[in-house]
Amino acid sequence: MSVSNPTLITFVIYIAAMVLIGFMAYRSTNNLSDYILGGRSLGSVVTALSAGASDMSGWLLMGLPGAIYMSGLSESWIAIGLIVGAYLNWLFVAGRLRVQTEHNGDALTLPDYFSSRFEDKSGLLRIISAVVILVFFTIYCASGIVAGARLFESTFGMSYETALWAGAAATIAYTFVGGFLAVSWTDTVQATLMIFALLLTPIIVLLATGGVDTTFLAIEAQDPSNFDMLKNTTFIGIISLMGWGLGYFGQPHILARFMAADSVKSIANARRISMTWMILCLGGTVAVGFFGIAYFSANPAVAMPVSENHERVFIELAKILFNPWIAGVLLSAILAAVMSTLSCQLLVCSSALTEDFYKTFLRKSASQVELVWVGRAMVLLVALIAIAMAANPENRVLGLVSYAWAGFGAAFGPVVLISVIWKDMTRNGALAGILVGAITVIVWKHFELLGLYEIIPGFIFASLAIYIVSKLGTPTAGMLQRFAAAEADFRLNK
Repeated sequence: MSVSNPTLITFVIYIAAMVLIGFMAYRSTNNLSDYILGGRSLGSVVTALSAGASDMSGWLLMGLPGAIYMSGLSESWIAIGLIVGAYLNWLFVAGRLRVQTEHNGDALTLPDYFSSRFEDKSGLLRIISAVVILVFFTIYCASGIVAGARLFESTFGMSYETALWAGAAATIAYTFVGGFLAVSWTDTVQATLMIFALLLTPIIVLLATGGVDTTFLAIEAQDPSNFDMLKNTTFIGIISLMGWGLGYFGQPHILARFMAADSVKSIANARRISMTWMILCLGGTVAVGFFGIAYFSANPAVAMPVSENHERVFIELAKILFNPWIAGVLLSAILAAVMSTLSCQLLVCSSALTEDFYKTFLRKSASQVELVWVGRAMVLLVALIAIAMAANPENRVLGLVSYAWAGFGAAFGPVVLISVIWKDMTRNGALAGILVGAITVIVWKHFELLGLYEIIPGFIFASLAIYIVSKLGTPTAGMLQRFAAAEADFRLNK
C-alpha cells in the first residue's frame, strides 16, 4: 500500500476533517445535555441531514446495492417501505416527541422520557428500555464496524483484523471527544458526501455501459426477470420488505435528532429536506446495484470480487470507473455512511449507560464534568464490545442490521408512537409494549415463523399489548396534564 495512493490520501484527509470537527464540538460541550443531545440546538438543515445520515448506514452503499445486483428490482420494495415509514415518522412523531420530552422532565434519552412520561417511580421502565438499547445497539454497532472493515479490506488490501480497527478508530475518536454536536455536524458533511456519490455513480455507470437503452437491454439479456418487481416474491415477502418502514418509529439514534431540534418550527422544514435527501439517495442506491448488473455482465474479467461478495458492487464500480482521486471521495462516502450511523449508536449506548444507569442508580450527585467523562468512557466500552462481536469475517451487513432494526422497531416503535398521540396510555402499557415487542422479535427470528420479517408481528403484538394493558388502568392527573400541555405547545408552534 503506497503512501502516494490517492485513495488512501483522500481517506486520511476525510478522516482528519471528521476528527477536527470532533475537537471543534469539544469546545461547545460543557455538560451532559451538550454531550448527549447537543443542548437542543440543532437547526432544520442539521436536524434533517443528520437524521438521514444516522439512519442510512453502510447498508445503503453495500447491503442494498448488493441485494439489487443479485435479485433485480424485486429487492427495491424495502426502499419503498423505508420512504413511507420515514415520512410517517417525521409527520406524526418528530414534532410531538420534541415537545413531549421537554415537558416530561426535559428528558435527554428515550428511557428518561419513558420514565418521566409514565411517572415510573420503580425505575423498571428505565432499566428495561436501557437494556433493550444496549443489546440491540451493540449488535447494530457491530454491523457498522463490519461494513467499515469490508471497505478498508477491499480498498487497501488489509487483513480483516487490521481493517476492523482502522475502520472503527476515527469514529470512536470524534464521538469520544465531541459527543452529540460532533456526531451531528459530521453527519451533515457525511450526508452531503453520500448524496454526491449516489447521484454521480449511476450516471457514470450508465455512460460506461452505453446509455440507458443499451444498459437496459444488457440487464434484460442477463435475466429478463430483473425488471420484474414481483420476481421470486410472495405477498408475505413484499410485506416483510415494506415492513422495514415500521422500524423508524423506534430507532433511538433517529429519534434523538427530533429531541435535539432547536424548536418544533424547525421540524416541518427538516422533514422536507430529509425526505428529499432520502428519496434521492435510495434511488441512487437502487440504480447502482441495477446498472451494475449490465456493467459486470459486459465486463466479466473484473466481476470476480463482486461475484465473491455482491455487497462490494459500489466499491468495485467506484474503483474501476473513476480517477483514483474521485474514487477516493466516492469510497469515503461508504466510510461516511458507516461512521455517521456508528457514531450515533455509540453515543446512544453511552447515553443509556451514563444517564439511565450511572447517574440514576450509582451517582445521583455526580457533577456535569464527571458525567461527560463517564459518557466518553462508555463510548469506548461499547465500541470494544462491538469490535469483538464483529471479529467474524463471515458476517453480512444486511443480516445484522435487519435483526437490530426489528428489535428497536418492535420494542420502542409502538411505545413512542402511541405515547405521543394517545393521552390514556399508562406505565404498565408501556412496559408491556416494550417486553412483548422485544420478546416477539427474538422468538419469531429464532423459529422463522411464516417467513415473515419479525418486526411486523412484533409491532402488532406490542401495539395490542399497550392498548389492552393501558385500558386495564388509568393515567394519573399529572400524566394527563403534561400530555395536554405538550400537545397544546405542539399545535401552537408546528
